[in-house]
Amino acid sequence: MERATRVSDGPSPAELGGSGVLATLRRGFLASRPKFFTASVLPVLVGTAWAGAADRAFNGLTFTLALLATVCAHAATNVYNDVGDDLNGTDPANTGRIYPYTGGSRFIQNGILSREQMLRLAIAFTVGAFAFGLWLTMLRGSGVLLLGLGGLALGLFYSQPGVQLSGRGTGEFACAIGLGLLPVAGAAWLQAGRVDAAAWLLGTMVAVWVSLILLINEVPDSVADAGAGKRTLAVRLGEAGTRVLYRLLTAVALAAGLALVLARALPWWAAVPVLLLGAGGLRAAAGISLDPARRAQLRQSIEMTLGIHAMGSLALVAAALLR
Repeated sequence: MERATRVSDGPSPAELGGSGVLATLRRGFLASRPKFFTASVLPVLVGTAWAGAADRAFNGLTFTLALLATVCAHAATNVYNDVGDDLNGTDPANTGRIYPYTGGSRFIQNGILSREQMLRLAIAFTVGAFAFGLWLTMLRGSGVLLLGLGGLALGLFYSQPGVQLSGRGTGEFACAIGLGLLPVAGAAWLQAGRVDAAAWLLGTMVAVWVSLILLINEVPDSVADAGAGKRTLAVRLGEAGTRVLYRLLTAVALAAGLALVLARALPWWAAVPVLLLGAGGLRAAAGISLDPARRAQLRQSIEMTLGIHAMGSLALVAAALLR
């Protein structure tokens, strides 16, 4: 039954109703927030492209399994985050969200799926990630399992009550590792059997860009998060501190990209998108504000940050393959 407190944004039970298998699968897929799967797909592409260019190594089955395992782990993290934020009261009380970017999927709050159904869905995605990881382990050895379990643990501990990395000011760091460094380095290792210094720098850039998505998405949710005791970095630092951190992280990605160009690991022309992305990051940082009059600018900055991650990752793929 639809809740009386249903908010006006997000999907409705009427839009996603039905009792058939296809309707059930559709609800489960949309509850995982698939629009954000670029954050898990693109790092695998970057690492695979680097290994293919540096070591002339590519295995289609390994690549496909790595992609599926990473996306399933990301989906599990997204769904479990909705469960955790409903438990702690953050999402039900969040009136400052900018949907669909912040405030969760709204599936629980809008009465589409119950908290228990979302928990079972998160478990299903976790099992899927584990299954693909086991297949990769049989192909590439036990190191794959350790790598996958580490990334999956970071994602689940991000929201796990009692641990909740997201509320301890460390969730952003966990996200940077789990959706940046690990998938880039892991994808390179799966293809070439090694991870060189350039791959770690590429992973650093992707890690920064994905952490910026999380950081700026926390801004409109910060009032509700603070009220629920979820002390994200945006809550701890406030508007001004979050802008400073956003700029510092942008500088880290810029420095890593220029270092790759100067070391001739990437072609000289790669400096152009690296510089443009750095300038875009500085512009996006300027839009970080809780002032209602600047809400449209904050939304634009969130969209720019998503674009920086997507365009930056694709630029790295192109630069790796064309160097």
